[in-house]
Amino acid sequence: MKAVRYHSYGGSDVLIYEEADRPVAGEGEVVVLVAGTSYNDADSGLRAGLRQDLLPLAFPHIPGLDLAGVITEVGEGVPDWSVGDTVVALLPADAPGAAAEYVAAPAEALAPAPRTVDLADAAALPLVGLTAWQALFENADLKPGQSILINGAGSAVGGYAVQLAVQTGATVTATAGARSRDRIRSYGADRIVEYAVTPVVQVLAGQHFDVVLQLAPAGPEENARLVDLVADGGAFVSVTTPGPPDTGRGVRTVHVFARSDATQLAELVARVDAGELAIEVAERLPLVDLPAVHARAAGRFARIAELAAQVEGGDLAERLRADQAVVRAPAAAGELVGKTVLIPMSSASDTPRH
Repeated sequence: MKAVRYHSYGGSDVLIYEEADRPVAGEGEVVVLVAGTSYNDADSGLRAGLRQDLLPLAFPHIPGLDLAGVITEVGEGVPDWSVGDTVVALLPADAPGAAAEYVAAPAEALAPAPRTVDLADAAALPLVGLTAWQALFENADLKPGQSILINGAGSAVGGYAVQLAVQTGATVTATAGARSRDRIRSYGADRIVEYAVTPVVQVLAGQHFDVVLQLAPAGPEENARLVDLVADGGAFVSVTTPGPPDTGRGVRTVHVFARSDATQLAELVARVDAGELAIEVAERLPLVDLPAVHARAAGRFARIAELAAQVEGGDLAERLRADQAVVRAPAAAGELVGKTVLIPMSSASDTPRH
């Protein structure tokens, strides 16, 4: 089968579209014909090796955390799935990913795919959807009637976070740029703050929110200013760089690392099929273009990595200083905006539509 793999840590140039062995289903696994995967900045972090001390990879490695596809083989000990079922999943980060024609996936990670969107597009849901869900409900403990500021609402996670917060009955203030403003407003946000016009903390000075959800890359000083917008006893929850550990006023600071959860993913899928949750896909590209997608995302990823190193220091800062090439943006690579879905050639012409 064809797959995108890398044989060592490095920049986007280590990604190679090549032949790889087709997987077989082990115990507790299924094999899935991949309809689509999607790019996440977490894929770049793994490729660059910035977290190799916590999550070392075996090479060659196939990236692609998000999966949407059709089951073609069922292994031993999998009673709940059958050949032909359409599924979505967030795959284990240290296992072969979905940037391939086929992938072996743990059955425990699977949820039924949405019936109301193209199967390939469903790959834009798992990681960012679960990140939004877990940030809001497990970490922030968002309740009806509370107020929330979502900083970076135009991001892939932000779109889901706004929709979920609105459905919860929270009062939602969202920051967005010109490209995403109308989309975020259509999701029901009560107020849009255009961060490119006036700094967010200046616009919202003197206001307080039960929850501040940080989805934008930021350094220690900006995070501290956002923490000042949290009401006493509230929560500052960050998906990007962690907030200050000691805030006072009973404010909790939480740094979110999303995990696979099939039950939560199934709930997100149910909301998609009920017309309550929109999946936003900016572009669909053939899988062979995945190295170019990583290159286009390199500028944004480099900024995230540099800020994370400022905040966290330690091994991450040393690794980034030692090898800047892993996060350097190639010349004239362009820019990646919105959620990109990658489709293997074997699925490009016959991706199921529900």
